[in-house]
Amino acid sequence: MSEPPTVIPIAGGKGGVGKSLITANLAIALAELGHSTVVVDLDLGNSNLHSLLGLPNRFPGIGDYLRTGNYTFEQLLLITQIPRLQFLPGDGRMPFMANITHSQKMHLISKILRIPASYVLLDLGAGCAFNTLDFFGITDKGIVVSTPEFPSVMSALVFLKNLLTRKIDRLLSRNPETTELMQELYVQPMQEPHMTISMFLEKLTRHSREAAQLVQEICRSYVPRMIFNLGEHPDELEFLPQVSQTAKDVLSLELEHFGFIFMDPAVRESIKQQAALIPFKRESLAARNIAQLAERIVRIWHDPLPNSAEFLINQTREAYKEKLKLT
Repeated sequence: MSEPPTVIPIAGGKGGVGKSLITANLAIALAELGHSTVVVDLDLGNSNLHSLLGLPNRFPGIGDYLRTGNYTFEQLLLITQIPRLQFLPGDGRMPFMANITHSQKMHLISKILRIPASYVLLDLGAGCAFNTLDFFGITDKGIVVSTPEFPSVMSALVFLKNLLTRKIDRLLSRNPETTELMQELYVQPMQEPHMTISMFLEKLTRHSREAAQLVQEICRSYVPRMIFNLGEHPDELEFLPQVSQTAKDVLSLELEHFGFIFMDPAVRESIKQQAALIPFKRESLAARNIAQLAERIVRIWHDPLPNSAEFLINQTREAYKEKLKLT
């Protein structure tokens, strides 16, 4: 029996951070490194990953599969011009696909986890809709894309809080001992003190030590990884230790920092030409940054990343020196 794929969901707390472009080009880079790769457009309701891969929107995808029944899941996998890379299109022309049912979502998840490939990358919609959170949570490691600006980083942390709240809800929703406490987590009036995941855990321990241990295990086992896009200077990352500490104190999460992609005019040019960045401008700075991220995924994706903030800051400083030499 073949090994299950390494599934990497990629999301963003808000739109406009370059999530889909990074997903498309990471998939290309992984395939070019010799690994069978499938990239799935799960931004249902706003699927456009095909354009970032340089493909037309004329192939059946998830929308056709769920709505018409005319295709098997395997028939949707599209062979691209990049060797070893396949693409699973999203909603196609089907409206309201962002509102698929729970059973449809669970069926999709079961199919995705059995795709025969080394890597399966999932391009998810921005924001905190239940379907997005559930797709993101199907593995214990996913990528959250942010720009280095404070509002974008805060949106990423809000996304992670919603992810944990969703997981806690599914774990405790049938536990009568925790019903009232869960309501405190859901309903947080502005005039009341802010209920963090850490505060919730403290209160939960007093109600049910067993339930608290289960929630702590969720927080311990889940390791989100952040990629910062559209950066201009390494100094923009000086706040990373503070972000890590906030995630630990407020969300009880060990956040890992995985990569930095410099702002590059080649990105806009590739979008205008409806071409994938890496084949179109392979030597551009952003394309090289993404190729380095793919190499890092192959080397250490399944390993813990101690001192990831310090490592990424130092790595970005070295990359900035190289950038200056090229300009």
